[in-house]
Parts: sequence; C-alpha cells; structure tokens
Amino acid sequence: MTTGIWWIRRDLRLADNPALQRALQECDIVIPLFILDPALPASPAPNRQAFLYAGLRSLDADLRELGSCLTVRSGNPADILPQVLAETGAEKIFAEEDYSPYAIQRDQKVSQTLPLQLVLGVTVHHPGMVVKPDGSPFRVFTAFSRTWKALPQPVSSEPKPGKLNPPPKLASEPIPGLPEPPGFPAGEKEAHFRLEKFLEQPVYEYANDRNRLDLDGTSTLSPYLRFGMISARQAFLSATKARANTSNPAATQGCETWINELIWREFYNAILYHFPFVLKTTYSPSFRNIPWREAPDDLHAWKMGMTGYPVVDACMRQLAGLGWMHNRGRMVVASFLVKDLLINWQEGERWFMKHLVDGDPAANNGGWQWTAGVGTDAAPYFRVFNPTTQGEKFDPEGRFIRKWVPELERVPTSFIHHPASMTLEMQKEVGVIIGRDYPAPMVDHHIAKERTLAAFKASSRIG
Repeated sequence: MTTGIWWIRRDLRLADNPALQRALQECDIVIPLFILDPALPASPAPNRQAFLYAGLRSLDADLRELGSCLTVRSGNPADILPQVLAETGAEKIFAEEDYSPYAIQRDQKVSQTLPLQLVLGVTVHHPGMVVKPDGSPFRVFTAFSRTWKALPQPVSSEPKPGKLNPPPKLASEPIPGLPEPPGFPAGEKEAHFRLEKFLEQPVYEYANDRNRLDLDGTSTLSPYLRFGMISARQAFLSATKARANTSNPAATQGCETWINELIWREFYNAILYHFPFVLKTTYSPSFRNIPWREAPDDLHAWKMGMTGYPVVDACMRQLAGLGWMHNRGRMVVASFLVKDLLINWQEGERWFMKHLVDGDPAANNGGWQWTAGVGTDAAPYFRVFNPTTQGEKFDPEGRFIRKWVPELERVPTSFIHHPASMTLEMQKEVGVIIGRDYPAPMVDHHIAKERTLAAFKASSRIG
C-alpha cells in the first residue's frame, strides 16, 4: 500500500481540496500533517493565529469523523517532512501552491530534496495563467479581470471524501489553545454556513449594501478564504449559481459585484506572485521619495481610534474588538492615515497584519497600496477620502459609530459625523465634552489634503 503526506498549509478543509484529492488518487493511505512553522509566531498576530489554531482543531474533528486524524509537528518544514517520511515510509508529499515570497522560497527548498507535488487551490486560476498575450503580467485590474473571465471556468467542485483509511499512529503535538477571535467561529462548517446565509439574500443586494458600514451586507468570508476553510472555487461557483437563479438586473449586479471582489483577491495574489518586491516598497517608483511624517503620537491616536473623526475611530475600534474591519472601513482609515496624517502606508499595513484575523500579505498589501495611490492599479494619489462625508454616506444614521464609539451614543444624528461642531451647551446636554470625553479632530481635513498633495507631487517629480 502506498502512503502519502497531505501537507496542510492554508487549506483547512476536506471538500474541494485539490491537494487532498491528488493524495487520495495516488496513495492508499494519506497522512494529514500540519507543521507549526517557527516563522509563523515570529511576527505575532494573535487573532489570526488563534483562528488558525481553532481551525486546526475543527479540521481534526472532521478528520476523525472520517476515520483519520491530524498530525501536528513544530519546526522548519525542511526538517520535519524528512522525519515524517522516514517514520511512515511515505513516498509523496502533496500541498497547495502558495504565492507569497516566503512560501515560494520554502517550497523550492523542500522540492530540492523531497518528493513534493504542488497543486492549484489557493486561487481559481494560477497567477501565471492570467497574463497578457506576450506572457507579461497585468498591472491593471480591469484587463486582468477580463482575461480571468475569458479563461475556462470551473463547472463543479469536489465533495469531501466519504471516509479515509486510518493513518499510522504518529507522535503529534498539542494545538495551541488560544481562544477563538470573537465573532468568527473557525472551521469548514462555519464557512459553508456563512456562504449559504449570504447567498440567501445579501448577495443579491451586495452592489448597494456592500459599502454600508451599518448593514450586514458582506459575506464575512475573508478569514475562511484566507485559511482555505472554503475554497475560492466553491465561492465562485456559488456566486455563479446565485446569478443564474435570478432574472432581476439589480440582483444580477449584486452577484457580479461579489464575483469581482473574488477576482480582486486573485489579482492581488498575481501581483505578489509577479512582483514580490511590493511587500518591501511601493510598486510605483515615482512614490518612493514621499517625505512621510514621523509622528508617533498621531500614529498612536489612529491605532487607538482617537482621531476625532467618528467613522475613522469606529472602524479602528472595530478592528481592535473583532480582529476584522469592513472593507469600506479599511479604505477610509487607510486614506486617513496616508492622506490626512501623511504617515507611511507601511505603518498601517503592519498594524493591519498584526490584528486582522483575515490578514493576508497579498490582499493587505494590495489594499494599502491601492488606497495610498502607490500601487499597480491604484486610486489616483489625488483621490482623498473626506472622512466626514464617508461617514455620512456609508453610516447615515450613525448606528455603526454609536456601536463602536459609545461615548457618542447620545449625540444627535445631525452631529454624529462632526460632534466637535456642537455648541458647548449641547455637548453638556448629551454628555460628551469634546477635548475631554472625545477628542477634537486631530487635523483639519482640507488643510491636510493640500499638504499631502504637495508631498506626492514633489515625490513624483523626483521619481
């Protein structure tokens, strides 16, 4: 009987798992193995690591229902994998290909001496397949999306195995017991529950509701896609099925918009795959000389949600409370840090990666460079979000603000987005004195905007 190792990295699921499927096709016995790589906790991200560990416990329970179990080891994969091969007599190793610089380097090192087979699974289409006719990568999303959609699309996904042959008994380390992040139960079952709930109705209203901070208009699937508790292919196929089930133009547009969000995920993976240097610097050379401000107090106020701009503060406190932030909120707070405070976008990128349960190098970096206006397909650098009008537009009644900034709970809706404009008498009446109970705006947006535009223009001339 042949034995193979299913090396689990960011594919914590049994259904529609190409690495597991390939292992089952070629081997009689499959050993599910997760390696706690010391590179993981080297950059502390408690929310994400807790979610991962909870996902591993859930996967182990699912495996046991099928007659198998998860083996956990800690150490450098290049050291651990040979040990497990020797212990079990396994002949092959199967894993999903990943596209971060670290993952590529790790897998290349392992492949030099071990029988590693990498399969497509993190994305629907391999980044190397979505390219221009001359083979060069796309730098603009619209063209990337057009080519992505023109490729042969999947028509089905694979169900989970009915049963698995028991693996040999191996020493396995305990999974760290950190509590799950609030609001995000880990595991494949929860991922499918969220997807099904989203497809019942919210997907059809997604085009209109996805930017509303005060509504549950998004799928909240990003952490589950991040760790492969559901596959990108499953999400895409579900969206296309939902689109086929409606003839309503607005509902169809909702499905199309969500599909485009899935393609944005693929686009950012492709950017990282083709241009790995973006993790260290801006994609655009023209903006590598911006005279960023060294302003630790301002940066701290932004991190703590104490800027004096309610929608910014609510979003930053949502991040602190949930380890997650609405995508519109991510753009708003990123714009504020970069365009209002003139603080390096990389400070925000690091803060997000430290706290986000769905923190993904490709998407996080792509999002920050887009908002900062320094990336591939980026918002123009002169596009600056007004944090007050963003709140008025996407949290019109202030419900989101009142939830996350409770000191403003009694502020009337007419002042909720600019409480500093209340008279002192009104401040006393609603129980929030600006400058004491809640900060005054730390910058004048209009003045800050001009400062930023001047800095970007100067950098573009130097570049």
